[in-house]
Amino acid sequence: MSIARVRTRALDGLDAPEVMVEVHLANGLPSFTLVGLPDTEVREARDRVRAAIVTSQFEFPQRRITVNLAPADLPKEGGRFDLPIALGILAASDQIKSALIGGLEFCGELSLDGSLRAIRGALSAALAAARAGHELIVPRANADEAALARGVQVRPATSLLEVCGHLNSLSALPVHTAGPRAAAHVQVADLADVRGQFQARRGLEVAAAGGHSLLMHGPPGTGKSMLAQRLPGLLPPLSKHEALESAAVYSLSGSFDAARWGMRTFRAPHHSASAAALVGGGAIPQPGEVSLAHHGILFLDELPEFDRRVLESLREPLETGLVTVSRARRRAEFPARFQLVAAMNPCPCGYLGHPTRACTCTPAQVTRYRARLSGPLLDRIDLMVEVPVVSYDDLASAPQGETSAQVRERVVRCREVQMARQGVPNAALPPGQVDTLCTPDAAGAGLLAQAMNRLHLSARAYHRVLRVARTLADLAGLAQPGATQVAEAIQYRRV
Repeated sequence: MSIARVRTRALDGLDAPEVMVEVHLANGLPSFTLVGLPDTEVREARDRVRAAIVTSQFEFPQRRITVNLAPADLPKEGGRFDLPIALGILAASDQIKSALIGGLEFCGELSLDGSLRAIRGALSAALAAARAGHELIVPRANADEAALARGVQVRPATSLLEVCGHLNSLSALPVHTAGPRAAAHVQVADLADVRGQFQARRGLEVAAAGGHSLLMHGPPGTGKSMLAQRLPGLLPPLSKHEALESAAVYSLSGSFDAARWGMRTFRAPHHSASAAALVGGGAIPQPGEVSLAHHGILFLDELPEFDRRVLESLREPLETGLVTVSRARRRAEFPARFQLVAAMNPCPCGYLGHPTRACTCTPAQVTRYRARLSGPLLDRIDLMVEVPVVSYDDLASAPQGETSAQVRERVVRCREVQMARQGVPNAALPPGQVDTLCTPDAAGAGLLAQAMNRLHLSARAYHRVLRVARTLADLAGLAQPGATQVAEAIQYRRV
């Protein structure tokens, strides 16, 4: 046989489109030509494949080799094509049998000694192979990750020689079934460590119960970061579908950790992060922090210190739960259904309104500081909570508050009510369902009408008040938000 075809998978966002590796051997001067829109990493596969074939005790054909990666208009990147290219060359030169190749897909980067290295996006490739009804052979380092996909037989291998032995029916590669299924249990910080701050604790519980975004503001050292770090301990566990989506994003970024399967992520980028780092980007689009926080928490400490253009890039993902990265020749979509938690000081020095320390900022400095947060961005935040100075008595002798486990019980019950009623948390309710599921009683509606007129709330803020009021009613076990819930939801709109 002078021509062979081997299936593999490329990466396009979270999708893994099929790529057919076509290898043709012809007479003529020895050469190795690689076509099909490969990038630099793929073009370098020629040297890796040549060395891996020779060191695996096979013969590298001294013929004119042409490798086509079809479709030709799909950009190819990474070392994932090394293994299928090597197998195509061996099959075209009749050094391995091609009878089993048709029902298999292969992904893997080759070392010079023929061993297989891990690749990015193995979970996406496994999900796509399951839909196509094919088996998948991957490096052993990616076995646990790929085995998370349902309905696909994953066969891990450590070297090119092992894969060739399987195809030649000499030693079959076993199907891997040891992927992690149960959510990991990791000790998290307890809410009982926070002294005082009853209003902030209440806001944190409401945010957890409805999946709402939260902005905490107050002087430095009052516990804003401490509260945010305890939010993961209040949230319900991920569903299997949510855990799989979160794992797929981490697989694409090359940072998948099987030990953290089923855990909600907590991302806290530094305020010097760029827009590309936050929402994703690059010549080859990669997921950013908002996507890595998918079904988890994105914590932005010192919010006004972020570049304004970086913060403005959060508008669309906060509203849609999706990020679209467009480049001249590439376009990729990444999920970004995250829960935003942010913290800020009232002024540059941090002591504006402090009961005992004087603020050293001028009014112009305070105005410029707060102007870094645009109105449209603040309008997309559901809860705004003040975190005031804690007195010595509260720190030294105040009784310990509720533990995370106690608060989590209420949060889980509240989320169960929401999922049974509408299938999504209250924060993710579309406008059409807000009007039918979050309508307050007559007293609450009258109070909300006054707030709209006096506080000049936007239509977006109106819907967010109703969503928060619905969460407060769920926490209280009420069928409909009342005036009490509407009043509390309104106060969370005021900075």
